[in-house]
Amino acid sequence: MLTLFVLIPIVWAIVVSFQRTDGFGGGTFSGLANYQRLVADPVFWRSALNTVLFTLIVTPLSMGLGLGAAVLMNSVLPARKIFRSILILPMAISGIATALIGVLLFDENSGLIDKLVRAAGLPGVPWQSNGPAAFVSIVLVTLWSRVGFNMLIYLAGLQAISPEVYEAGRLDGAGGWQNFRFLTVPLVGPSSFFLLILNVIYSFQVFDLVFVMTGGGPGNATSVIVTYAYDQGFVTRDQGYAAAIGVVLLLVMLVFTAVRWRTSRSRDLVE
Repeated sequence: MLTLFVLIPIVWAIVVSFQRTDGFGGGTFSGLANYQRLVADPVFWRSALNTVLFTLIVTPLSMGLGLGAAVLMNSVLPARKIFRSILILPMAISGIATALIGVLLFDENSGLIDKLVRAAGLPGVPWQSNGPAAFVSIVLVTLWSRVGFNMLIYLAGLQAISPEVYEAGRLDGAGGWQNFRFLTVPLVGPSSFFLLILNVIYSFQVFDLVFVMTGGGPGNATSVIVTYAYDQGFVTRDQGYAAAIGVVLLLVMLVFTAVRWRTSRSRDLVE
């Protein structure tokens, strides 16, 4: 199954990335032309910068909010089962449905948030026609959809910690913040490592939210690597160039995962 649906498509994408294609018939070998074009393509670099910025914002925020929610859900918070269900609910919704909810909320003409803002006597926010506002809307919807997953993984890690550990901390005079900083955070380290890898990969591969909510606009302000590759492969129909973008994205993810894995193992060995 992995060979059929993962390895073969990856190898074929690499082969296509060395071809010049127009969407019709077979491609012609062009060597490194697609990669040379990619290096000099300002829209690609704008999309890459947007992707990195999106990752730097969403990853720490979703993990931090997820850990905070997990700590609350693992405590004696009233009605915590209801809150757990509410936070986990976005996981049951597809990416397209989540993006459509985002459109209903952030549409600058008829969105719920804009109606509430105007009802309060404040000027409306140009969620689609202003680049920073459009980017913020995507970040907010992403956080709503990702925090529940992060909370679930952290909650599993917290429930694996023996209560005796915290009891020992309290006997040593540690308060709530000290227990969180010096016990909780280090002990959920494996969960943090797992979530960091997944959140970074998800952020670099984000597509459906951007495609539905903004389409990469306005003026490529929210264009990310995958939406740009989609435009090249299915709109412009330059599959060779789109494949080259995909190969570069794959290499970046492999390098990041390998570096993060090695540094994590090294830290554990030192400790």
